[in-house]
Amino acid sequence: MNRVLEIDWLFALAIATESPQRSEDLQCKARPEGNALIIIYIVNSPIFAKITLMIATERAIEYKRGQHSDQSLLELYKAILLPRMIEEKMLSLLRQGKISKWFSGIGQEAISVGSAMALNKDSYILPMHRNLGVFTSRHIPLHRLFSQFQGKAGGFTKGRDRSFHFGTQEYKIVGMISHLGPQMGIADGIALGDLLRTQKGVKPTLVFTGDGGTSEGDFHESVNVAAVWDLPVIFVIENNGYGLSTPSSEQFRCKQFIDKAIGYGIEGVRVDGNNVLEVYDTVKDLSEKIAKKNRPFILECVTFRMRGHEEASGTKYVPQELFDMWAKKDPVANYENYLIEERVLTTAIIDEIRAEIKENIEKDLEIALNEPNVKADTERELADVYMPYTQVVTPPATSNKKQKRFIDSISDGLKMAMQKHSNLVLMGQDIAEYGGVFKVTEGFVNEFGKERVRNTPLCESAIIGSGFGLSINGFKAMVEMQFADFVTCGFNQIINNLAKSYYRWGQNADVVVRMPTGAGTGAGPFHSQSNEAWFAHTPGLKVVYPAFPGDAKGLLLASFEDPNPVIFFEHKALYRSISEEVNDDYYTVEIGKARRVLEGKDVSIITYGFGVHWALEALKLMPEVSADLIDLRTLLPLDTETIYESVKKTGKVIILHEDTYTGGIGGELSALITENCFEYLDAPVIRCASLDSPIPMGNELEWDFLPKSRFVKQLKQVLGY
Repeated sequence: MNRVLEIDWLFALAIATESPQRSEDLQCKARPEGNALIIIYIVNSPIFAKITLMIATERAIEYKRGQHSDQSLLELYKAILLPRMIEEKMLSLLRQGKISKWFSGIGQEAISVGSAMALNKDSYILPMHRNLGVFTSRHIPLHRLFSQFQGKAGGFTKGRDRSFHFGTQEYKIVGMISHLGPQMGIADGIALGDLLRTQKGVKPTLVFTGDGGTSEGDFHESVNVAAVWDLPVIFVIENNGYGLSTPSSEQFRCKQFIDKAIGYGIEGVRVDGNNVLEVYDTVKDLSEKIAKKNRPFILECVTFRMRGHEEASGTKYVPQELFDMWAKKDPVANYENYLIEERVLTTAIIDEIRAEIKENIEKDLEIALNEPNVKADTERELADVYMPYTQVVTPPATSNKKQKRFIDSISDGLKMAMQKHSNLVLMGQDIAEYGGVFKVTEGFVNEFGKERVRNTPLCESAIIGSGFGLSINGFKAMVEMQFADFVTCGFNQIINNLAKSYYRWGQNADVVVRMPTGAGTGAGPFHSQSNEAWFAHTPGLKVVYPAFPGDAKGLLLASFEDPNPVIFFEHKALYRSISEEVNDDYYTVEIGKARRVLEGKDVSIITYGFGVHWALEALKLMPEVSADLIDLRTLLPLDTETIYESVKKTGKVIILHEDTYTGGIGGELSALITENCFEYLDAPVIRCASLDSPIPMGNELEWDFLPKSRFVKQLKQVLGY
């Protein structure tokens, strides 16, 4: 039996009958449950005071009422009972095959409910899959939750994602993805937005993770960033003993998670995660501390997962004695019995509340069940990959131009974007006073301040996540990868958060990731890779790769105007090696539109980046060749109209790119041309690309790896076909 007030029935009856003062000094209500007597209320008797004390030692959870009114206690009771009753219904529906999967939070409701109820409604919360109580405490209509659980259109993802994998600006909730950890970096960005907007009295952002999730690098990166930047984030760790089937002893060696806070130079607090009052009061207290002084906290909530990781996985790996021990600490039953003792609840009130909740569940469930299944609509699916946006190209206001190098144009465009968008924040390693390793942001701190030009700790995932968090909170963000190669450490945030969030739940990611890329500088395998193809086949991203200074400035400014995520490649070897006349004014270049650098009739050369300059150099040595030279400029979306127009005119095509032959974007271009222009071709489509090997450092080895030395031979091959 889950016990708060429990005593042997015969023993209690004997004491009661021996008390000569019972009628004068004792007012009590009692009910038998099995062989126990539940004492509801006892006063004014030394004997019964002694019993009350003895009974209190039997209580599994010790509650401290503090300043809570009866109404406050009752609201918390309703809030913690609701997700429990929903879960019980969902488990029934799961057995009936009406929902496909369920991640149970039974036994952990006090953490979700206590945390959510303690925060103001305008504080963002980033929950996980055991935090149903967060969603219900934010008063999301139940029929919308039920529609979400069943993949119906009335939910939040139009049937595109799972039960708790969604967010909603209306209720200030940002849902998880299956990768445990990235939500913490997003919380950093949301909190940074609040901090930039309100320096004093700032509200906290609260983010959940499990004990298993703290093993992820995202945990370390995000807590460290929050500590260094004094961000108002409460990192709630639900320590429930298991990461799926792996026990805590195989996940970490520390005795308690608050010990980790010491290493980050922040405060950690540990609470009984089954005690809803303790969770509520602690989150309230931390919120008040944050309002007085911006800083993050780790809040460890000790609890236990009473069901499987998800229902299909079962619980055979958990010793039964653990279940028996934690069953006595059930957060709902214990709190209910405590409120009975406090005279806040009676059996009649409990029955009334349960009946009302049950009625609401059944009513809203009926709405969701009667809702038709989502019908596939290909046009709608494709339209929702990107936030709707029609670019209006801005021409320069005057004809004033100066000779500018590629790097000067990037810096100029970045500065103008900062001037135009007061909500734009730049983040990257060494970009503040030092100006970045390539000096693109040199002098920016003096003009825009360190709040908007931010040095970051040595981490990529948390900073890209912070960029997304800033976007969620109404800002624009630029994240500079010191070298494009380093983006591997932030790959998950780009591919699974930036690229998918609008399609999943309608939240755009207004983030530009700048990527200094490419070889030709003798920098070796980890500072020279061409990784644009990794992103060019990821729906939801835009991939821009200019070859000329003027295009670089205009496309960068256009990228900041676009509300969708843009991966912006800048070839390092072009930074200081090429220059041209560039407009001084603010202007934009159309994203998704290729540029015809040369017009010709013999062959179509389709390329981008450094490849454009290699092609120009080769054509100077072949004046007899009339080439249609196409600079793609944007790799996603592709300007297929210009490509097809050129191919249909020349009948011969060579695709040139710096990326490796296998898996480079040339394969996709070749397939598109073959599918759409086959009858116009007079020769096979030829690809000229780098070797299928890592990039070597040595000068001779590097230029053997790159396609430049092979281009003329392959161009002659296609021309002679």
